Amino acid sequence: MTRPTLAVLFDLDGVLVDTEALITELWADIFEGHGLALTPAEITRLTAGQRFEGVLHALEEQRGWKAPEDFLPMLDDRFNAAFGHVPLIEGAVETLEALRAAGIPFALASNSQRNRLFMKLDGAGLTHWFGPHAYDPSCTGGRGKPAPDLYLHAAAQLGMPAAECVVVEDSLPGAQAGIRAGASVYGLLAGSHHLPDDEANLLDLGVKRVVHSHADLRTALGLPG
Repeated sequence: MTRPTLAVLFDLDGVLVDTEALITELWADIFEGHGLALTPAEITRLTAGQRFEGVLHALEEQRGWKAPEDFLPMLDDRFNAAFGHVPLIEGAVETLEALRAAGIPFALASNSQRNRLFMKLDGAGLTHWFGPHAYDPSCTGGRGKPAPDLYLHAAAQLGMPAAECVVVEDSLPGAQAGIRAGASVYGLLAGSHHLPDDEANLLDLGVKRVVHSHADLRTALGLPG
């Protein structure tokens, strides 16, 4: 018998909002302007689920490229300008509606910088769904995914142990964070940016299951519709 879902913790990009293709295009333009030639697949692998600092660390480690001093402020400006309108993943609102109707609490845990997190939520019309339960690394002393802190914090703010929560993720760093927190992790590959090996990589990491739409996610969570 499947244990009922007691709480759900969502990632944002690629799970509720379809920003990853936009983000990949933005990264491509930025990288090209700094002499870095990366394919879209390479950009997705490098950036999906990562904070800016993690991307720069990977570039230095993997390619020997060190960012100039003004690079992070430039990234902030470029990314902040990109999120006036944010497309939803199909079925995302229906999932939130079904959770609320079932009395199942939910929260958001994103690696996005705090002001950018709320720009995305506002741009997608999702802010009112989460109220105070939208969390970013500033809530955990700067420790973002793949560390477990964000999901442990979000679960605690709902008054739930992480082991009683389902984490919904689309990236390997995010899924790793949920697994490290002790939650059950479902992979949701419903966005426009996914690579052919994403499902296998998530399953190899240890997610419980992978679904490809919010309708399938609702079924996996035992929700109607």
